[in-house]
Amino acid sequence: MTRRVEIVEVGPRDGLQNEAVALSPEDRAAFVLRLEAAGVRRIEAVSFVHPGRVPQMAGAEAVLAALPSDPSRSRIGLVLNVRGWERLIATACDEANVVVCATDAFGRANQGSGHREQMDMFAQVAQRARSEGPPVTVTVAVAFGCPFEGEVPLERVVEVAREADAMGVKEIALADTIGVADPWEVRRRIEAVKAVAPDAKLRLHFHDTRRTGLANAYAAIEAGADVLDASCGGIGGCPFAPKATGNIATEDLVYMLDRAGIETGLDLDALIATAHWIGAKLGKDVPSGLSRAGGFPTPAQSLSASDGSI
Repeated sequence: MTRRVEIVEVGPRDGLQNEAVALSPEDRAAFVLRLEAAGVRRIEAVSFVHPGRVPQMAGAEAVLAALPSDPSRSRIGLVLNVRGWERLIATACDEANVVVCATDAFGRANQGSGHREQMDMFAQVAQRARSEGPPVTVTVAVAFGCPFEGEVPLERVVEVAREADAMGVKEIALADTIGVADPWEVRRRIEAVKAVAPDAKLRLHFHDTRRTGLANAYAAIEAGADVLDASCGGIGGCPFAPKATGNIATEDLVYMLDRAGIETGLDLDALIATAHWIGAKLGKDVPSGLSRAGGFPTPAQSLSASDGSI
């Protein structure tokens, strides 16, 4: 298969926001730089959220200030409201990712506002971005299921995509925030969104709560998605989504894609080393498979195969 899939690394934001250990801005910046050294081009580096709500994300401005300018990379900031947007444009952040929740109940728990209020906020941000800020993408949170309302109607996800497309948004992400999606529903929702936003780039964000994350990533690629979110080490979760665990691990995803001949541009060994590094910073073993088992074949096995030895 000759194809390239873009991976957006979300470890420094989604990966760290639910951890018991709150890392310093300096350590979070070092995490970003290690990921960029492994080949990552787009990183969700910070969240412009009130530190009282998510203390692990305090000091977004300090994280960005500690990162050297690099026009070949894109550092993304998560935005939940207009105040977050105003904080973002005062920094050197390269992209804004605005979250809109597909349900009222999760929206109120996560952002303090309902779905329609969030769409109105997003329209304000998208309009302001045309004159005063970096490019804006939108993530539809709980696009596959809500911890409070249960099943999320497909029509609600399509509605957000249709409105975002009308605003000229170039990238739309569907987030399985609590890890309830299955490969068949992934395909169905991607097809429905592509029908109403045919020119938008589709990005998928999977949590691996029920161990369907990689299967869902495969289904997304087969259905035409070109961008996938992942978190180094498989760390992550949402403080406002009960029982939700981490994202699919970047190194596990890269291994699967490498084996299929799909290009990512990422260095698997460097990702595994970074997973071990962030685990040590957090004082725990990270949950990714590759951080335990390593890649295959190993360099020694590759050499053995090439020289004909058994």
